Amino acid sequence: MKKLAIFVTFLFAIGHIYAQKIGVVDTNYVLSKLPQYKEAESRLNSQISQWQSDLQKLQADYERKREAFENEKVLLVGEQLKMREKEVVDMEASIRNTIGARFGSNGEVNQLRSNLTKPFQDQIWNAIKTVSTKNNLGIVLDKSNNISVIFLDKKYDYTDAVLSLLGKNISKDEKASSGSVSSGTLNGKEQNGRISPKGKLKSTQRKSLGDSAEMK
Repeated sequence: MKKLAIFVTFLFAIGHIYAQKIGVVDTNYVLSKLPQYKEAESRLNSQISQWQSDLQKLQADYERKREAFENEKVLLVGEQLKMREKEVVDMEASIRNTIGARFGSNGEVNQLRSNLTKPFQDQIWNAIKTVSTKNNLGIVLDKSNNISVIFLDKKYDYTDAVLSLLGKNISKDEKASSGSVSSGTLNGKEQNGRISPKGKLKSTQRKSLGDSAEMK
């Protein structure tokens, strides 16, 4: 009897799941179509390129210093040998630490990318929630989140609906922002707040040498 009750409950749960209206959204595609995200991502990629360039210079300096040491160490003795060897070891450690601190799994690149996407993820989540309510969706799958979709009927794909809603919200925000600035100008009143220029990504302090320790 107990087994029968469990089986009935299982069938009821399966039936309930299949009764839910399912939708699919490609959040990566939505992100790629948001102008603000593309602009912020461009600044992030620029910062990553600069860090990669700095790292290449460090590695080139290290290779030159290491090669010079290998060629000259037979002529070095005592403290001079130890000092030159320490310079090479310290430079190698510095490169390792820089790679770990900036490009490691918990490095600055991943942290900056997470900070970059979070505000947009919140916007997308709110848009998905609105679209789900409007279309009576019980389940929404993210096509970008390692989900293999072999076939998808277009009527179950709500990506464009989410993108359209985000576009409308963004347009409203931009109009409201420009409207307040125009109003202040027409009235000839001095604005209390200043429109700040687009911020650049902050450069973090260089990590000290040591064994601490994923562009980006």
